[in-house]
Amino acid sequence: MTSDTHAIGGAVEPAPRWRDRVRAWSGSVACARTTDALIVLAAASLPWSTTALAVFMLLWLVAVIPTIDWEQFVLDLAQPAFALPVALVTLAVLGLAWSETGWAERLQGLKPLSKLLLLPFLLNHFQRSQRGPWVFAAFLMSCTLVMILSWIVLSLPQLKLAHTASDGVPVKNYLDQSQEFVLCAFALMLPALTALRARQWRIAAGAIALILLFVVNMLYVVSARTALVTMPVLLVVFASLHLSRRATRLLFAAFALASLLVWTTSPYLRQRIADVGIEYRAHDMSGIASTAQRLTYWRKSLKFITEAPLLGHGTGSIRQMFTRDAAGKTGLDAEVINNPHNQTFNVAIQWGLIGILLLYAMWISHVMLFASRDLVSWIGLAVVVQNLTSSLLNSHLSDFHEGWMYVIGVGVAGGMALRTYRPEKIL
Repeated sequence: MTSDTHAIGGAVEPAPRWRDRVRAWSGSVACARTTDALIVLAAASLPWSTTALAVFMLLWLVAVIPTIDWEQFVLDLAQPAFALPVALVTLAVLGLAWSETGWAERLQGLKPLSKLLLLPFLLNHFQRSQRGPWVFAAFLMSCTLVMILSWIVLSLPQLKLAHTASDGVPVKNYLDQSQEFVLCAFALMLPALTALRARQWRIAAGAIALILLFVVNMLYVVSARTALVTMPVLLVVFASLHLSRRATRLLFAAFALASLLVWTTSPYLRQRIADVGIEYRAHDMSGIASTAQRLTYWRKSLKFITEAPLLGHGTGSIRQMFTRDAAGKTGLDAEVINNPHNQTFNVAIQWGLIGILLLYAMWISHVMLFASRDLVSWIGLAVVVQNLTSSLLNSHLSDFHEGWMYVIGVGVAGGMALRTYRPEKIL
């Protein structure tokens, strides 16, 4: 008797093959729960660890592949929200061919956008899974813990979990922490408003308290100025979608009064804003010169783009272009970077006008996923608007942390939004 057969009642029958076992497992409740648990763990680990996030996302991809209805997946790829991230990565792969830099730099240039390939899988999966809210809840709870620790380590820096350069930052850095806090604060605004309208005072009070704790932390403890720019944009979007004209006027009156109060009581915020003028006048690498650096990067980026406007200089070419331009120069003009701190320039230098069209078409297609006014659509829209706005001052789609916030946020919320059109496909 071979290993592929077994006896039942004296008869010899084929044993279940491994493909049958995989198929049976992929359709089981245990598989669905395990797969969703992995993405929940990935969302929870995002504020804490890049390594843990990468491991959980890889395990999730391995777990989700056997569950996919490939016929439906191929049909989904015809939709812009699915196809455009793949198209942008495909352009980056093709851009390896006309790049003049070394292969190590070319592959390094491909890496930042490769995470976008998971978007179709997330969108497909969360059309079927009912556990999308678990992902959002895990991220919120994880960020809330970071926020609590931020207040603690401000007074007791020896309790930091990692060596960080900024006060009030227990892990990672203030840039990533600020983006997390902004997203959490604005995601909670709709639950707070809904609870107030339903007179659910405890829920409303809890949501408002968390919003204030996140925002006050950024205004008095530590924040990225990019996050401060993003907040008014998200506030306008929220008001235009969910408030009446009268409520909008009251909200912005309260916002103006609160801004005046914070300005007079937060030396930290005043210094952060005042630094913009100091940095603007900086002409060398001494001290902090963030504003002058960005202006220098953008001026050079525009020059590089005009040299190859249609297809760009190829994947991974940013550092090479800045290296060539820095020859014989001093100060900020001599700085060599691989990140121009603007997502549009980042894409245009490497892949030209074609890349820009694909980038903005992708953002627009994802905005269109969230046309409804429910909580899921608001969270998804907040993720897209935050990424688009902050990418004017940084290359946030290409950055690890903010890029994964986008991929997971849009993937989960977008899949849940699409599920309304296919309610029968639920795990």
